[in-house]
Amino acid sequence: MEPTSVALGLPTVRKSWPETGLDVAELQRNGFEPLPFTEFLLKIHSRCNLACDYCYIYEMADQSWREQPKAMRREVFDDALRTIADHVRRFGPPAVSLVFFGGEPLMAGHADLEYFASQARAALEPITAVNLALQTNGVLLDDEFLRICDDWDIGITVSLDGDERSHDRHRRDRRGAGSYSRVAAALEKLTVGDRRHLLNGLLCVIDLANDPLQAYERLLAFQPPKVNFEIPLGNWTTPPPGLSADPGTTPYADWLIPIFDRWYGAPQLDTRIRMFENIMDLILGGTVESEVWGLGPTRIAVIETDGSVAQIDDLKATFSGATKLPSGQRNPLDQAMLVPEIVARQIGADALSDTCRACSIHTVCGGGHYVTRYRAGDGFRNPSVYCADLAKLIRHIESRMRADVATALHG
Repeated sequence: MEPTSVALGLPTVRKSWPETGLDVAELQRNGFEPLPFTEFLLKIHSRCNLACDYCYIYEMADQSWREQPKAMRREVFDDALRTIADHVRRFGPPAVSLVFFGGEPLMAGHADLEYFASQARAALEPITAVNLALQTNGVLLDDEFLRICDDWDIGITVSLDGDERSHDRHRRDRRGAGSYSRVAAALEKLTVGDRRHLLNGLLCVIDLANDPLQAYERLLAFQPPKVNFEIPLGNWTTPPPGLSADPGTTPYADWLIPIFDRWYGAPQLDTRIRMFENIMDLILGGTVESEVWGLGPTRIAVIETDGSVAQIDDLKATFSGATKLPSGQRNPLDQAMLVPEIVARQIGADALSDTCRACSIHTVCGGGHYVTRYRAGDGFRNPSVYCADLAKLIRHIESRMRADVATALHG
């Protein structure tokens, strides 16, 4: 390892793929054209009122949150909007998404959230269609926040890991108290009457200690329009919990398959599950907009509370400084489009390892979530640490689909 960071007391790492080994100029000579960003995660507060022990921002390799201002000032937000607007004018995407993010974004307070939402619409709607969204742990979601979200059409995604016991195993506050009761109370407010349309969906981080069907049934109790199951952000250097070195074991696929079978076999659609829908679409030869599945380009940028542009936060699970982008005189979003770390997320199969490209399902799994391919010293050109799990899940889903097609054709 290189010498440690004085500011954070954390190790830095030697440059590896794609920072070295990916020749962007050569790609451009061969016809590659980078795509502009269309989704912006605006970190309006960098701290959190919970202390979830699996959090990739606070509990993993990159501790740069300590260097960030706690809250984004209004003038910083306004500057960020000008940067985004300039980028959008130059490249002309038909629509963009702005996600109020954290930390916990609701810690910014009512007044600032309303200011940010109103300014975002005023600055960008004359240029392009704008989707506003909010990712929250739900603890602070009160009537005033719901009024603001309704007035400014902000869709809300809430993190919920299943029933009370499942959720509170990891999602506790700094005093050690579980957060389930407060999140459930907020969801009850959100899902009654004319507020239900604000709920975009629920986000559930997989914990192998939880019963999958029990967790799923509890999520369904809130009648979410969508559910996203998130596999923990482990990698080859920091393996995820419960994953052994034996490629014959597939604990995460084994956890997800009962949920897929319950969801797929339901007499009517209970909710949309993004993971399963993406896999099915890709098996059928379609394309999806996902940073986790398939080979489509990633077009997400993060704007930190100090206004700096960064790569997506998931990379904080790999090494210190993994999300940082170089600064310069140009619009930082325009400049980031040609950074190797961003380009690597837009070149599809060319970013995969030889092992992945030789695999028959690489167009579906996409080599696995980019973050889960990381190995210190090698970088990100490896199969996913979840390779065996992904293969088992995809082949199970494909088998169910093939059986249904055969039944439909032959009776």
